[in-house]
This record gives sequence, structure tokens and C-alpha cells, in this order.
Amino acid sequence: MAGDGVRLDRWLWAARFYKTRGLAQAACAGGKVDVNGQAAKPSRLLRVGDRLRITQGEWRRELRVLALEERRGPASVARALYEDHSPPPPRPRRLPPPVLRPAGLGRPTKRERRQLDRMRGGE
Repeated sequence: MAGDGVRLDRWLWAARFYKTRGLAQAACAGGKVDVNGQAAKPSRLLRVGDRLRITQGEWRRELRVLALEERRGPASVARALYEDHSPPPPRPRRLPPPVLRPAGLGRPTKRERRQLDRMRGGE
């Protein structure tokens, strides 16, 4: 553990928000992680008291850093590294049942393709 600070990607990995450090780096580089309201690079030093906003799919998690750690440990230790102020996760969307076509009928017609697109949330 460093007294000055810990790299953001290492902390995200140690706190078990991402399975690998590479995924944590990609999330930071992709603008999915903000520190104190500003977009953060993976190499940014994180300090106790910093506020993080992590976007994971449709869920925006808001955290406050309580402790710094560079090594990944058990989930119980990882949970003690932050305080979670996130709203509850969004409910999963219900998918419509698949359109079944009897085998051997070939490709869908233009009309059937439009119906499929509408059902899947397209135009």
C-alpha cells in the first residue's frame, strides 16, 4: 500500500470492480470512470476521500474511497475499501420471445425483417 496514493486502475482491480487490470484500464481510457467529477486516466493517483463515478452498462455507481490497496484480496477486504452511494441497479429489460420460422423457408421477407427490427428495439 502506498502512502501517497494508488493508481486508479490498480485500485479498481483490487476493489473488485473489474476482473482484470486491463479491463480497469480500458474503462478509464473509455471515459467510464470519473474521479471527483473529472474524467480520469488509468495512471491517476487515487487518495482516501476521493469520489468515484463508475459507469457499468446502464448502472452508474457512486463511491467514496475509504482505504487504498494495490493488491487484490478477498471480497470482504475489497468491500472495506469504499463506501457505496449508488442508486439501486436498473431492472433488466424483458426481451420479447424470439420469432420462430419453420425450417427451410429461407430468409425473412422485407416486411418480416422490419417487424423483427421493431421488436428488437431498432427503427
